[in-house]
Amino acid sequence: QYEENGTGYVIRLKENAILRDKASYLVDEITKNNKVDYAVVYGEFMYQASPWPYERRAVCKVEKTENQMTYMYTFIVTNMESSPEYLIKFYCKRGLIENFIKESKTGFDFASVSSHTRIVNANRLQLHALAYNIFNWFRRLALSVNMRKQRIDTVRLKPLKIAAKVIRSARYVTFKLCSSCPYKDEFYKPLSNISKLFIQLE
Repeated sequence: QYEENGTGYVIRLKENAILRDKASYLVDEITKNNKVDYAVVYGEFMYQASPWPYERRAVCKVEKTENQMTYMYTFIVTNMESSPEYLIKFYCKRGLIENFIKESKTGFDFASVSSHTRIVNANRLQLHALAYNIFNWFRRLALSVNMRKQRIDTVRLKPLKIAAKVIRSARYVTFKLCSSCPYKDEFYKPLSNISKLFIQLE
């Protein structure tokens, strides 16, 4: 069906004895070159699973960890014409994208489509997507290197949800933070980075 619609696909194949046998020439390449350290090779072959009406292109990666004689296989079926190495790396990015999707659903309520009208749900999704993009800019430009790797819940807890005492005077409103706050560095670092940003409006 993908081929009929002209749609490109990259789909993981479950490892089996036939696939390993077809990829054996890659293992021979590792052995021939006496690669005792870490090694990885890429290749391709034609493969037809039993339900398929015809053969399809399969690309594979054979990886050997350092000081080990065991091999790890990755098999992918595709109708795209890129190199095996490119397609394997392209597929492996899927996990990263799934993490983004999970974060957007749990942290920014992307799954909230409670209205009965499509236009309302579409607008709501656009607002959530805008909030997620603004947060990603904040994470990239303001947060410390360690905090950039944290999930949205952690970011909300550490630098944002900090108890403070509000002191009002005739001219100023001051937020007095606890001097022993364990997350004060996570608060002051983004504040310092934001103050250094130069925003140019077009």
